[in-house]
Amino acid sequence: MTKEEVKKRIKKLKKEINRHRYLYHVLDKQEISDDALDSLKHELKKLEDKFPVLITRDSPTQRVGGKALSKFQKIKHKYPMLSLEDIFSEQEFEEWLERIQKRIASAKFSFFVEPKFDGLAISIVYKNGILDYAATRGDGVTGEDVTQNVKTMESVPLSIPEKGIVEVRGEAIITKKNFERINKEQKRVGEKVYANSRNLGAGSIRQLDPKITASRKLDFFAYDIMMDFETHHEKHDFLRKLGFKTAKDLEKKCVNTSDVFLHHAKIAKEREKLPYNIDGLVVSVDSSKFARDLGVVGKAPRGMVAFKFAPKEATTIIEDIIVQVGRTGTLTPVAILRPVEISGVTVSRATLHNEDEIKRLGVKIGDSVVVGRAGDVIPDIKKVLLGLRTGKEKNFHMPKHCPVCGKEVGKKQGEVNHFCVNKNCPARHRESLYHFVSRKAFNIEGLGPKILDAFLDYGLIYDAAEK
Repeated sequence: MTKEEVKKRIKKLKKEINRHRYLYHVLDKQEISDDALDSLKHELKKLEDKFPVLITRDSPTQRVGGKALSKFQKIKHKYPMLSLEDIFSEQEFEEWLERIQKRIASAKFSFFVEPKFDGLAISIVYKNGILDYAATRGDGVTGEDVTQNVKTMESVPLSIPEKGIVEVRGEAIITKKNFERINKEQKRVGEKVYANSRNLGAGSIRQLDPKITASRKLDFFAYDIMMDFETHHEKHDFLRKLGFKTAKDLEKKCVNTSDVFLHHAKIAKEREKLPYNIDGLVVSVDSSKFARDLGVVGKAPRGMVAFKFAPKEATTIIEDIIVQVGRTGTLTPVAILRPVEISGVTVSRATLHNEDEIKRLGVKIGDSVVVGRAGDVIPDIKKVLLGLRTGKEKNFHMPKHCPVCGKEVGKKQGEVNHFCVNKNCPARHRESLYHFVSRKAFNIEGLGPKILDAFLDYGLIYDAAEK
């Protein structure tokens, strides 16, 4: 992409991200998944890293959260509540480590790893051991006073054995079990069920009536205390002594990157069995001195990153749409995608099923789209991001002739699929052989499409009866 093309893409991305962030953080509404929004932000960050001159102060990468709601009293944080840079792969982790190593060349870094909860960040301030007030992150500088609601949370101590002013930070969440309980009750009384626990938690914290918050049974996990300790892991030890819950079973002190990667892989496998939702791990330079020396870039601390799990959805661009011919002659449009990683697999194609599905989605060649993997297996397109259109996108039309044999394409009345009328179409023949050796048919081990292609291309076989 040229610098001018990147500039236009950045402008579109900023507008789209800001719209979704406002829906998500201010109105507690959601049009696309967290994974898809993370993917958009990640693309923007990468483009800005490549062209730093295009970074503006109003970029979503330079801010923390949404504005404080007017119905709550505003509270200014003594220390800014910073956001974290997201990374999605071991390679990006190595790149982060290389950057911080350059800033403190003599340092031998060790790390403290903890879960990244999918909840709402809260700051709780104690004066002479008594809970004085609690506030949401807000925009990172000014938050919303939610003191009475936080006091309803059983996992938050109302007093601690520590004098002076003590600020504790953590995440307010709703467990999976509670989320199911609340939705069952919603169904029972004929009300709308909630889409996800994160939005329900955010809405519960922002209730004007603390009784409603209490009924939701929110949980609180502490992850930081604004006091001086030599290491980050010592902060967690002290938080537990004060009576706060931390994710002790998922925390780990790691001496090198291999330890971090092994722990990340382990928790990624276990995450579905956890009683709460997490979307990655927070990796911190364990030494408090090194963390201070590394400082802050934009609105993120250099010595800490959010090492996300492989997303179940991501955003990418449809570079082309081709048509495949199946063993029964059915023509299936397939989107050729700019490669993107989803659930740990690089995806470069997604089925569009048929012409009706293309019309339903409103897909065009060149569109930015949200892609997922149905059942974590088959890639499919979830949504077109209309706000990222440039005007250069092209409509797709089903062909009138088979792209393989050139014969006429038909469509039966009342059916959605187009098909090749030629029963001897080479594509139909090839696909039927693929099916013949597959698990669903004769399950011939060691004989797959690549070997069959070679046999057919060299004229060694013609049909399934060949020996």
